[in-house]
Amino acid sequence: MFEIRNLTAGYSEESAAIHNINISIPKNEICAMVGSNGAGKTTLLKSIMGLIPSKQGEIVFNGADISKFDSERIAQLGIAYVPQGRMIFPYLTVEENLLLGCEVRKMDLNKARDIGYTYFPDLKDIHKRKGGMLSGGQQQQLAIARMLVIEPKMVLLDEPAEGIQPNVVQDIGNILKKITSDLDVTVLLVEQFVSFALSFAHSYYFLQGGEISTESRITEENRNTIIKSIKL
Repeated sequence: MFEIRNLTAGYSEESAAIHNINISIPKNEICAMVGSNGAGKTTLLKSIMGLIPSKQGEIVFNGADISKFDSERIAQLGIAYVPQGRMIFPYLTVEENLLLGCEVRKMDLNKARDIGYTYFPDLKDIHKRKGGMLSGGQQQQLAIARMLVIEPKMVLLDEPAEGIQPNVVQDIGNILKKITSDLDVTVLLVEQFVSFALSFAHSYYFLQGGEISTESRITEENRNTIIKSIKL
């Protein structure tokens, strides 16, 4: 489904923020990329989305190397990106924010509502509230719901647990597990909150200093051991 081969990328011609990255994510699985601040996690997501140029290597999605594609073309292929900070429009209502996703796929408005409110029913009760009046957890739910409206094949999430109360964090984890099976979505999750990310991921990579230091499949048998072994 998705593979990165020997990827090196950075913000300038002179330096690279990530080096020789190799990852593989099977279809309909959740992969967690964990690491501390400055490890290169956001750089990796931006390079996948074509927002940062790749210096070398391949980014393979459904058999095609997309490493030289621009962000618009990558989005049209079905890769959706929820950046750190959520990027909610503060002066639009919850429903107006949600329906903006329709502009990408020209989707029927009722279908968009159904998708968003099915997975985040709490948003339906506050659909007339302005985005800027939402809590951090509500904004994150809205950002993910808006992304689901475009019916992506792959989702990139940057620090979705940041600044969110624990019960909402757990709800988001449950939703991510559900969409992988319900909607045939593959997820790459970047996160510092290790116990959250690895509690439901199928695999993980530990990014340190712009390089992968460890990686593993995650099973119910080894999950707790892996969580306890990672120190940021």
